[in-house]
Amino acid sequence: MPPKVELYVESCFQESTPAVAVNIEANQLLVSDDTWKAWFDKWLEILTPDLPPALSYEIGLRLTNDTQIQELNAQYRQENKPTDVLAFASLETDFPQSEEMLASQPLYLGDIIVSLDTGNRQAQQQEHSLTTELAWLTAHGLLHLVGWDHPDEESLMEMLKQQVILLDGVGIFINLRE
Repeated sequence: MPPKVELYVESCFQESTPAVAVNIEANQLLVSDDTWKAWFDKWLEILTPDLPPALSYEIGLRLTNDTQIQELNAQYRQENKPTDVLAFASLETDFPQSEEMLASQPLYLGDIIVSLDTGNRQAQQQEHSLTTELAWLTAHGLLHLVGWDHPDEESLMEMLKQQVILLDGVGIFINLRE
């Protein structure tokens, strides 16, 4: 049976820059909560070998702007600049989990924060839709939540290839330029 996810999506579109607001008004941002849920369900199914065993999983997703993500980036990574995606993995700490706990409540994997502003710029640079870029960035964040990292070029390429697999699983095709 594929893993299930409890997903909490928080959006702050009205706080984004005018360029992003224009994209949203032009219906270029077509990611409904139901679509996010379907994507995460599929992604967790693909990532089952990388997941700690649990009946279900919980993830938070926040779509924000450059100002807010810069504040978080400065606070948690000591980099006072906007970034495209941040992931705060809850499994990085040792937390005792009994079988009873895992059977009665979802395993909290963490939170993913994506900047709509940076995502919009990157979508234009990559010449694909904002929806595709948001899926790309969110898949990257999810991989961090389940333990993937990219301290060097080789591990980054492996992670990017896994992102391509995740997006392919939901019908979004990316040509990875190596």
